[in-house]
Amino acid sequence: MRMRNGYWPLLAVGVLAASCGASSQAKAPATTTTSAKSDLTTTTTQVANTDLSPLTGLPYSNPSDVTRPAIAAKIDNAPQAWPQSGLLHADVIYEEMVEGGLTRYMAVFQSHNAAVLGPIRSVRASDADIAAPLHGFFAYSGGIPKFVSDIRASGVKDIGVYVLGNAYYRLSSRPAPHNLYTSTTTLYKDAAAAGITAGPPPKLFDFRKQGTGFTASGASSLSSVTVDISGSAVDKWTWDPSRGYWTKTINGVPQHNNTGIPENAQNVIVEFVRYTNTGFVDPAGNPVPQAHSVGSGNAIFLSGGKEASGTWSKASESSVTKFRDASGQKVYLAPGRTWVEFAPIGTPVTPS
Repeated sequence: MRMRNGYWPLLAVGVLAASCGASSQAKAPATTTTSAKSDLTTTTTQVANTDLSPLTGLPYSNPSDVTRPAIAAKIDNAPQAWPQSGLLHADVIYEEMVEGGLTRYMAVFQSHNAAVLGPIRSVRASDADIAAPLHGFFAYSGGIPKFVSDIRASGVKDIGVYVLGNAYYRLSSRPAPHNLYTSTTTLYKDAAAAGITAGPPPKLFDFRKQGTGFTASGASSLSSVTVDISGSAVDKWTWDPSRGYWTKTINGVPQHNNTGIPENAQNVIVEFVRYTNTGFVDPAGNPVPQAHSVGSGNAIFLSGGKEASGTWSKASESSVTKFRDASGQKVYLAPGRTWVEFAPIGTPVTPS
């Protein structure tokens, strides 16, 4: 199964213009500094314990993290934001299309910390459905009031810049709005000090035993896959057999963190979802789209150097998404980081 000749439908211009970085809240405090700390190393020494992360299927490096909430943080993915910091410490990364054909990330942290995380950006209409199943914390830089209200109504706890302003800072070495940063350690500490609490996340994926192959129905080997999300954002995932993960390029540009380590994931899921126009536009006049991740649709799974087709289904905003292969069986992913792309229905996907 291959999906080609897809298209991104032209959204009607919304009648209500709004700045996508604006908020009805007061201006947040943020310190200014000149440089960011380096990312932590991606090598983690696992300790012997029986608790596996529900987000990665791996043992916790710090057993005390078992009960802590997940932090879902909105991360900039405009070219001015490259390279980002902290993504290599995320358990899960969601990628959604935003205005102008660009994409933006929601990076989820629970089993590891990111000493430097950013650039942090604003909430979008797609986010409540994605974050709600985590029942955790949501870190962001503000946004259209309706989208902020939707996030707060979803059951996640707001730890954004207008709630925990002192947890965020700006870099003078980067232009705004691509220069707002934080750290997961600071967010956890400041949330606790403010009395903001939440429980641990549920299991989002099914994982196979470490070291075993990807056995989903119809799985076939391949070296790379190109996902043409919008024409303005063409992602290519390439399998690195020596390291056991997929690396990413956008529009031919290799993605890496601020120390040069490639952005990577052990698993990639492409969910084909419906996008609609929210009725809002950004300051440049671009319509603001919404990805609808409640419902069901087709999916492509990349794991262990193989590709398989299947389906996704999500019964409600707070439900965990279920993934099935072509025969209707559960999809078992490799333990590690999973990257989920919400691609418009009809998105061209080209294997090689």
